Amino acid sequence: MTHGCRFEVLLLTVVLLVAPSRASAAGIAGTKHNLSVTGPGPVKSTTEEQICVFCHTPHNARRDVPYLWNREDSAANYATYDSSTMLAAPGQPSGASKLCLSCHDGTIALGALWNRSGEVPFEGGVRFIPAGPSRLGTDLADDHPVSVSYVAGSQGLHSSESNSSGRKIFAIAEPDFQAAKLHPPSTLPEEIDIDPSGRIQCTSCHDPHDDSLGDFLVLSTEFSELCGACHDPEAWDMSSHSLSSATWNGASPDPWPRTDFDTVAENACASCHQPHAAPAPERLLSHILEEETCLVCHNGNVAGSNIESELTKAVTHPVRDYLGVHDPVESSPSSIQPHVECMDCHQPHQVNDSTAVAPDVPGSMGRVSGVSGSGLPVTEVSFAYEICFKCHADHNVLTFTDITRQISEINTRMEFDLSNPSYHPVEGIGANPNMRGLLPPYTVNSVIYCTDCHSNDEGPGNNGQGPGGPHGSRYPYLLERNYETNDNTSESTAAYALCYKCHDRDALRDKDLTGFEEHKKHIEGEDAPCSACHDPHGVSSTQGTAANNSHLINFDLNIVQPSSSTGLLFFEDLGISTGQCYLTCHGQDHNPEEYGQ
Repeated sequence: MTHGCRFEVLLLTVVLLVAPSRASAAGIAGTKHNLSVTGPGPVKSTTEEQICVFCHTPHNARRDVPYLWNREDSAANYATYDSSTMLAAPGQPSGASKLCLSCHDGTIALGALWNRSGEVPFEGGVRFIPAGPSRLGTDLADDHPVSVSYVAGSQGLHSSESNSSGRKIFAIAEPDFQAAKLHPPSTLPEEIDIDPSGRIQCTSCHDPHDDSLGDFLVLSTEFSELCGACHDPEAWDMSSHSLSSATWNGASPDPWPRTDFDTVAENACASCHQPHAAPAPERLLSHILEEETCLVCHNGNVAGSNIESELTKAVTHPVRDYLGVHDPVESSPSSIQPHVECMDCHQPHQVNDSTAVAPDVPGSMGRVSGVSGSGLPVTEVSFAYEICFKCHADHNVLTFTDITRQISEINTRMEFDLSNPSYHPVEGIGANPNMRGLLPPYTVNSVIYCTDCHSNDEGPGNNGQGPGGPHGSRYPYLLERNYETNDNTSESTAAYALCYKCHDRDALRDKDLTGFEEHKKHIEGEDAPCSACHDPHGVSSTQGTAANNSHLINFDLNIVQPSSSTGLLFFEDLGISTGQCYLTCHGQDHNPEEYGQ
């Protein structure tokens, strides 16, 4: 047996001892890891004929490193990955990762071998790994973390044992992995290598001797087989992003420039995440601007809904106005900077197409944080309005109302409270069991979503073809339909289209159907808008009473003033379809003006 053959046999034995399920060292001959003169890639030696020598040597190897290692360690200090959602804390690269970085960080010459007195020369005078995806540099903050214990919230292992195949596994408390959204080590496929210290290393995902799957991966990334071997996002398997067969229509930009897969489901994690050199390091997002990670598909080129076009309308939820503010683990709105991002309302790992009945949260908005009707933070909302309350309740991003009300309130949680004298039925059934003139399917027992009023003006709620939801609208307040609030507005179906979505226009003008004979006179004869008397969200019980603020009565002080004769300004409910007003409006003094008596 020649010296060269003995070298290959010895090295093959070492490799099999280290990773018995992996391909032999001879498998690298046709890959870019073959840096010898026979290498197929553009980076190769001009003189060295041995293939394995660039990493291993049978003689005079380093004694402080296993695998008959033939390279120096980098002396670099690495910036490491960090994230608020990661329970473990990565340290400096160790083990196999440190060995990989002796080429891939670009600080040590490719030809600087432990058993050579001088550098092995390379074609074109190349010394270091060229710039590109394979050159990771010393800033690893934008790369998947390595040398981190596969243990949630700890750097140590609890205990170890072996499974039936003899492979070492680590016995960690199950809740730790559930909290970290990881599979327990005992369930990992054998291709995923956790080193003897229980740490994830470069070799957990990459096999340097086998490039049969591309990028030296140990498992395919199609349908996120590789990512899903360790990561276990709750409800991912039933999410739209996991199941979608949507494909890219070919219009620029390419949503998946790093893969050859066709559908959202096939790309899976790679639709949004980039494991190396990620533009947005924290959580390895594929775009610096968080919303662009969503909009590269939700622009009509992949997803059926074009959300990007909605964000160009006159009124939007301005997700593009914020960068790096939202955090998946952010706490109460009182402790964070006001902002709105796609992920404030949508959980991309768990979003699905399931429908719901108000006020229950639909699948498109499920599993995000919110604020309850009592004002307490909730980790996962049960009701859709709890999402809206994050920004429009106790810590409202709006600081004033455009209409100057007799009773001023911007806290929608208080306006919709079920103890109020009146409110639109968002949290529960309305306060008025005698409400008349509702259009089908609405009844006095109906509950509605905030998005029944605040939504896309071209969405399905307005008989349009666009996406639903409050992404953008041409109407003020992100309203789905027109709602005029200016005095002296001529009544029409267009002027109060929002009101007439639920309330029968003819009934509102017919005293026999509503019990109030003056509606027609006010909105047609006097051209007074609905908002002159009615506050559409509701009147808080802390500010109003059932006697004075039933029927959403809360006067617009720019239109309605106190009685010119007595200075009084209030409405008084005297029973079903009966009441009186003290006020001055359009020059008419009501002191009082009675109806229904």
